[in-house]
Amino acid sequence: MSRYAPSEIEPKWQQAWDEAEVFLATRDETRPKYYVLEMFPYPSGRIHIGHVRNYTMGDVVARYKSSTGHNVLHPMGFDAFGMPAENAAMASGGHPKTWTYANIDTMVDQMKPLGLSIDWTRMFATCDPEYYGQQQAMFIDMLAKGLVYRKNAVVNWDPVDMTVLANEQVEDGRGWRSGALVERRELTQWFFKISDYSEDLLQAIDHLDQWPDKVKTMQKNWIGKSRGLQFAFSLVDGPDTHDRIEVYTTRPDTLLGASFVGISADHPLAKHLSDTNPEIAAFCEECRKGGTTEEAIETAEKLGFNTGLTVRHPFDTAVELPVYIANFILMDYGTGAIFGCPAHDQRDFEFATKYDLPIHYVFEPVKDELNTSEAYTPLKSDTVRYLRGFAGDAVQTGDEGVNTAIAFCEANGVGHGVTKYRLRDWGLSRQRYWGCPIPVVHCEACGVVPEKKENLPIELPDDVSFDKPGNPLDRHPTWRNCACPKCGADALRETDTMDTFVDSSWYYARFTAPRATTPTVAEDAEYWMNVDQYIGGIEHAILHLLYSRFFARAMNETGHLPDKSREPFNALFTQGMVTHAIYENAERKGPHDRTIYHYPEEVEERDGGVFVKETGERVNVIPSAKMSKSKNNVVDPVEIIKQYGADTARWFVLSDSPPERDVEWTASGAEASSKHLARVYRLAAELGETPEQGQGNEDLIRSAHKAMLEVTQGIESFGFNASIAKLYGFTNTIAKSKAGREAKRFALKTLAQLMSPMTPHVAEEMWALLGGEGLVTKAPWPIPDEAMLVEDNVTLPIQINGKRRDEITVPKDMPKEEVEKLVLENDAVKKALNGGSPKKLIVVPGRIVNVVV
Repeated sequence: MSRYAPSEIEPKWQQAWDEAEVFLATRDETRPKYYVLEMFPYPSGRIHIGHVRNYTMGDVVARYKSSTGHNVLHPMGFDAFGMPAENAAMASGGHPKTWTYANIDTMVDQMKPLGLSIDWTRMFATCDPEYYGQQQAMFIDMLAKGLVYRKNAVVNWDPVDMTVLANEQVEDGRGWRSGALVERRELTQWFFKISDYSEDLLQAIDHLDQWPDKVKTMQKNWIGKSRGLQFAFSLVDGPDTHDRIEVYTTRPDTLLGASFVGISADHPLAKHLSDTNPEIAAFCEECRKGGTTEEAIETAEKLGFNTGLTVRHPFDTAVELPVYIANFILMDYGTGAIFGCPAHDQRDFEFATKYDLPIHYVFEPVKDELNTSEAYTPLKSDTVRYLRGFAGDAVQTGDEGVNTAIAFCEANGVGHGVTKYRLRDWGLSRQRYWGCPIPVVHCEACGVVPEKKENLPIELPDDVSFDKPGNPLDRHPTWRNCACPKCGADALRETDTMDTFVDSSWYYARFTAPRATTPTVAEDAEYWMNVDQYIGGIEHAILHLLYSRFFARAMNETGHLPDKSREPFNALFTQGMVTHAIYENAERKGPHDRTIYHYPEEVEERDGGVFVKETGERVNVIPSAKMSKSKNNVVDPVEIIKQYGADTARWFVLSDSPPERDVEWTASGAEASSKHLARVYRLAAELGETPEQGQGNEDLIRSAHKAMLEVTQGIESFGFNASIAKLYGFTNTIAKSKAGREAKRFALKTLAQLMSPMTPHVAEEMWALLGGEGLVTKAPWPIPDEAMLVEDNVTLPIQINGKRRDEITVPKDMPKEEVEKLVLENDAVKKALNGGSPKKLIVVPGRIVNVVV
């Protein structure tokens, strides 16, 4: 083949890998294992170039580790349950199962041409009964261990999707998918006792040495350990059922600046008052419609309702503080009640200003003037001057002030110091069909009873309809009816299904034995776990990783994972996004006055603008935006592969920027990558034209050994773009070299091996053209000879009048006089001198030569 033809090369080598079963992972105790895993995708139906970047990074690591003698496990699966499939079924009249598996088939067809070193025999989807049946078995084991329980809880209820939403799924008080106003309801829910592991999860973070610091910080903040004071305000003339309001505060040093007490709309006292006061009931109902994320609470207008009740200040019983129901207090945090110190909390400051409440400053800056137009909120580590502190007018850090306040309060019988965590138990119940059924039944005689394991999996029925809102399992004519596993009487199945975070919290363990009739197999889990390298987006840095860490502990305690796997991911890498310009129609709108967006292939640049090819309409360009199917600024890898080949797509997404940063996909960048690979191919294909004898053989071989070192260092440090930069340089060295055929063959074979993790197809073709033995994919990684890394020569740039014009390579110990002679013989210098002599000729040994003409 005289030209680079990826459409011919790539399928050929993919078939060769399949026939040789190169990527089939089998347990082999004689070899060190390496488990690399990318966060698995949701089967939306199409992958885009952002997916390609994620999977290619993992593929580089997997292929490199395989070449270094490791037994590699590199699997792929699909996070397949969830509301999108159910919504699609409702919109189309189809079935979530049909929609999901069709999308999986499409995505696999898109992924396979990329040449990923995946063991496809291990593939599964979380909606496979074979998978979720084992999830149900683990649920039963965890229930027996006391790791799962059921209780009443106030939840976010979407009245259109008719399901519970997490706080993060409520946007501006509305469901993230339906757009309906969310209600706060009290429902009986299932929970994992993740809060019992708060300290364990927190302490272990410091030992995750190969995790990004930003992710570890996010995890720590989410767990949210704090030392504070738990105490109670006594109600003045309160209802008979409530004589005190319990409060937990992390800033007890500000207690002497309290000006009100606030309670949640879901606080027991608020509920009691709502029973007899329609105004309070209406206000509480309005509060429940508000956002529940921290961001939503911080940005929303602060609203309160004065209950008319007051409490006594614990250190000045003559002072009575008003009790408000406030929309920025959630029952989920602390006790559902706070004392407001407006001087030192901006949220309280806004509230006090709105309702004309007093603002008492407890401390002030040591050096600067106090700005009383806002709350003064220094860090606890900052030093402040206390104006009304528990140690008098002292200068202390906030931490010292908190400790002083706790000690004073305890000594005076006002509460006690408590360590608490922000982390709450994980509510896993979802009122929907397309999820893993919770394996319990409800029996009138026996209560809530776990299903027998021999009856698992409890499969979802296929004959459901989505013509009505709500969970189809609730109205199925037969599915819910069953026999009690304990007494045999008629009983009803639980119709709640599990949160999809459950499905993705243990898939890494299932990949070690994906066809087992138990959740894991001890020998396989012992061999393959832990995941040596986990790769995924920063958007999963909190909940997915935290839940996976909890699940690994729960699986360990129920006998499904070894002790070493209580932390399942040894190393974590969070990659940047692939971005692309958005093309929005500037001349007209679509249905419902929505903006029309065009795919990149639908537009063209001309006449100083960007236009729709078909209609000629001008479009607005929004540069470097995150790829989004809703904005049509996604690049389809299938089209890129058709045009340029998979290796071009792989090379581009790895080469343009460090992998932790965003990279912008451009057609010009893809074209440049394709041209480079074609150039590399030609160097191998044209080796036969190289003379047997040549000059600079040793220099070229030294360059090859240097490239081995530098490319290896880049891969091992996740500096793929740095490795590719070295490969560009090495390619140029080969192209310019006058070395003989065998030296060039060695250099080109080295180049093929070093490119193999990034561009495996063209590397295989080069390897074959160059007479390499077997598959380059199975060839041992090239190890540099240290003796060849010792530089006997040095390359000196030649500057003429301050501008670099050429370079010369000379022995490191060549005398300056000899270097000067060689410089004067240089063609660029001769041309500049034009027969004359230089004004100055300065040789800086080992560094540079400056010629002044």
